[in-house]
Parts: sequence; structure tokens; C-alpha cells
Amino acid sequence: MAFWCQRDSYAREFTTTVVSCCPAELQTEGSNGKKEVLSGFQVVLEDTVLFPEGGGQPDDRGTINDISVLRVTRRGEQADHFTQTPLDPGSQVLVRVDWERRFDHMQQHSGQHLITAVADHLFKLKTTSWELGRFRSAIELDTPSMTAEQVAAIEQSVNEKIRDRLPVNVRELSLDDPEVEQVSGRGLPDDHAGPIRVVNIEGVDSNMCCGTHVSNLSDLQVIKILGTEKGKKNRTNLIFLSGNRVLKWMERSHGTEKALTALLKCGAEDHVEAVKKLQNSTKILQKNNLNLLRDLAVHIAHSLRNSPDWGGVVILHRVAEVLEGKGAGKKGRFQGKATKMSRRMEAQALLQDYISTQSAKE
Repeated sequence: MAFWCQRDSYAREFTTTVVSCCPAELQTEGSNGKKEVLSGFQVVLEDTVLFPEGGGQPDDRGTINDISVLRVTRRGEQADHFTQTPLDPGSQVLVRVDWERRFDHMQQHSGQHLITAVADHLFKLKTTSWELGRFRSAIELDTPSMTAEQVAAIEQSVNEKIRDRLPVNVRELSLDDPEVEQVSGRGLPDDHAGPIRVVNIEGVDSNMCCGTHVSNLSDLQVIKILGTEKGKKNRTNLIFLSGNRVLKWMERSHGTEKALTALLKCGAEDHVEAVKKLQNSTKILQKNNLNLLRDLAVHIAHSLRNSPDWGGVVILHRVAEVLEGKGAGKKGRFQGKATKMSRRMEAQALLQDYISTQSAKE
């Protein structure tokens, strides 16, 4: 079946009935990066406004009667909603979607369809997969590389189509409909059930898809292609942002630009040249500093050797084990770094004892 969220991607809330509620566990990643297992319930509803993950699109977040839904997954014709509070089967519930997350996913997914269609039309570049990430999205294209001119042409074309305000509509076809054979796509999942959804961008693309989409390309606002990265199996990943993500990216970039302007004391157009000068100055200073340290080490060594207090041991030498440090010795010379200087005198005594023992043996 097609869920309510697929029939109306702009729906923000929906009243439905609880079909079942069973104990379940959910594996998540904790704040420390380690896997955590949460105990809760798998809730099945008659229909849902929360999209279950699929088609490269992550699942929605939202609430059922103000109870947080932590994961939504598809199982055949039904969607499983994981909550940590049980819900009574047969009861009427109000389901609300996290609209900011939903609309972001709609913008990125429709943006992917548009880029995929334009890349194929302009340069015969086929999309093999895509990923909707938390901060940016990537389309895997079946080509070992792309030129800067190709990337620029794709970006220009997709934004022209956004300005043309082309409609986007969704149709449902039965499995035995002859038109299914004419629709592009990467195949259906093994457990697919119900009609086939076809997302159509007027005059641009027609593709099988289970995700949520905008109803008009104008809702994408703008698409920015950030560049390309080397992909797997001799393919290329096209990195892009769509809609509100472009605005957030510009806000972050502008904040960085202002901070650099204050630090470098120059306009944004001179930032690169200013950083290059700083790097060159740093390299010169590091080289000069190393030379000075070498000269200083030689001077200190001569001063200590000629000191009237010279007795074979000086405070500048350390015993790493006593001082909770680390180091090594080679050809009668020892070097190390210490972390506990409070035991310095003990280390000096050990060295003095060692020197005295060696002198007695001679």
C-alpha cells in the first residue's frame, strides 16, 4: 500500500487507529559512539503520516499522541513505529511529523531526481545509487571522472528548471500495467507490495520511487553542487545541497568569512593570499627556531661540561621510569620526556649512583 505520507507529502498530522503494539528492541548509536539497545514497542497503525526509510531516503521522526517515534521501518504493506511507551490497539491516535526534517528530505530527494535526470540528458551519465546524508547528499554516477565544465553545466541546468517552476506529480501503477515497462528505475525491493509509485517531473523525468517529494520544483529553491569525489568501482560521487541546506551552508560560510576577515585584517577576496603569506612565514620561523635550538643545545652542553660543579651528572638529564615519562638510550646517551618532575631529585640520585658505580669499576 501507499501510506498517507506518500499520497500527501505535505501532510503534517493525521488521525488513525492503532492496529497492534508489541514489545521490541531498537539498536541505536549512543552519544559516545557505542551501540546501545533501547527497549520499547513496535506500533503498527492503519495508516501513517510518518515515512518509513526506503529508496535512499531516511525515515521520518514525529509523535503519536505526543509520544516520540524513534524509528519508522517498512515491513511489507505496513510501517513499524518504534516508541518507548505502549499504545492500546484499537485506540484513535494523532500522528504528527517533524516537518523540518520531512521537508528537508523532500528537497534533497526531489533534488536528486532532478540532478540524475539532467546528468543523463546532458552527458549520458547514469546514476547507480545515492545517499541522503545528514549534512550533504551524494549521487553516484557511472563514470570514472567529471570535468569542472560538466559539473557547472549540470548545476546551471537544474537551477533553470527550478526557476521554470516545473510541476512534480506522483502516479500509482499496478504491477501488471504495461506502462511500468516504460518507467525508469533501479528495480523494486524483494518485499515490495501494492502499487508502483512513479514520480514525474514535467518534461524532465519519470522514475519509480517510494519517497516523499515536493509538488513543484520551485520548492527546491536552489541547488548547489559542491564538487565531486572519487567513488567505488571506478565511479564518481557528485556532492550536492538543495533548498534550505544551501542557505545554512551559506550562513556557515559567511560566519567563517567574517571570522577570517577579523583575524587576517583583510577583505574576503584577500584571504587566500594572506593565509599563503602566513604559511610561508611560519615555515621560515620554524626553520630559524630549529637552528636556534640546536645552537642553544650545543652552548648548554659546553657550559655544563666546563662548569666547576661538573660531577658527571647534571639536572638536565632525566630517568624516564621514575619521572613517569618515556625515552630511550643509545651508545651511552639517554633521552626522554618526563611528566612527574616532583621526583626529579630521586632520578638525579639514581644517575649519580650509576656514574659512581661505573667509575668504581674502572
